Amino acid sequence: MDIRALFAGLMFGLMWSSAFTSARMIVAEAPPLTALTLRFLVSGLIGIAIAYALGQRARLSAAQWRATILFGICQNALYLGLNFIAMQTVEASLASIIASTMPLWVAIVGISFFGQSIRPMGWIGLAAGIAGVALIMGTRVNAGADLYGILLCALGVASLSAATLSVRVASAGGNRLMVVGLQMLVGSAALLPFAAVYEFPTLDVTLTPRLTLAFLYTTLIPGLAATFVWFWLVERIGAVRAATFHFLNPFFGVAIASVLLGEKLGPLDIVGVTIIAAGILAVQLSKAPPQTEKRPA
Repeated sequence: MDIRALFAGLMFGLMWSSAFTSARMIVAEAPPLTALTLRFLVSGLIGIAIAYALGQRARLSAAQWRATILFGICQNALYLGLNFIAMQTVEASLASIIASTMPLWVAIVGISFFGQSIRPMGWIGLAAGIAGVALIMGTRVNAGADLYGILLCALGVASLSAATLSVRVASAGGNRLMVVGLQMLVGSAALLPFAAVYEFPTLDVTLTPRLTLAFLYTTLIPGLAATFVWFWLVERIGAVRAATFHFLNPFFGVAIASVLLGEKLGPLDIVGVTIIAAGILAVQLSKAPPQTEKRPA
């Protein structure tokens, strides 16, 4: 792995993990679906405008359009929509831990449905990752964590896993930034009817400095920049190697939530996070790359 990909992966992990803290700030002061609908609209328009300035156009193949729409619905509308709703009652650190298990589920799907092979260390990693999740869930549930919110986060991870499998197809023909912008608009369009029905009739939002800054940050950094970096990583080094950087998300996610939101972590939480991160890393390092994955020259 070259130094550019390594640096990009570290930045992706930091940006992606910070999204949970900024999201927690937003849903504390604004309706989640309305905030997301507006966030995706702004991110999408900015991304498309920059793409046009760089000479990119929305000329995608039929396969790219399908993958872009699938990615926009699965990652934006479903994954982030469910997480924003959940984080009204679930702490940002817990939501980030649940989301960080995505590479484990992608590996399980790859093994079960796509015939991907995995070495013994990978099976140990899968078992460790699941055990770490069970440890943290048991601790948090006993401490009174909202089960409905946890279920929404889990459903969001399933949607994110499906989105991850569509990334390579969506960006295969270039126009990477245009694809990022388009899938943001897909997410906005998919969430708008639900926001209109469930939130618009009682909409009452006060633009505080914290809400404004959190919204701008999550729109530009985790929303636009992190997605662009993720597309670049997958295209450059492949989905298997790119997903390795998700092992950083449990650490970054809980650390940022602890510093900015004051969320407390117990000893078992730290042990669980370490086990999950080690499991994710073991799975990704042990999984044999698919024959079709080739690193660009």
